[in-house]
Amino acid sequence: MLTGALKILLKITIASLIVGTILSHFGITADHIMREAGLSRERVLDWLERGWTWALPNLFLGSLIIVPMWFVFYLFRPPGARSD
Repeated sequence: MLTGALKILLKITIASLIVGTILSHFGITADHIMREAGLSRERVLDWLERGWTWALPNLFLGSLIIVPMWFVFYLFRPPGARSD
């Protein structure tokens, strides 16, 4: 499963590099696209900061339940059971 996710991530990275190179060739930049959309760097950074401050406590809270449950299920799985 992890190798499939890595393959997808690699494909997205390569496609992004190709499209970014093409757009850069035509003089289109990220700042230009953001300006056309009515966004600024400060606004995007503010959204990222607010998202991070919301997500981190919720991620931690959820992991306090999920990680111990996973550990208990892992301990009590049948002998010889594979986790593929």
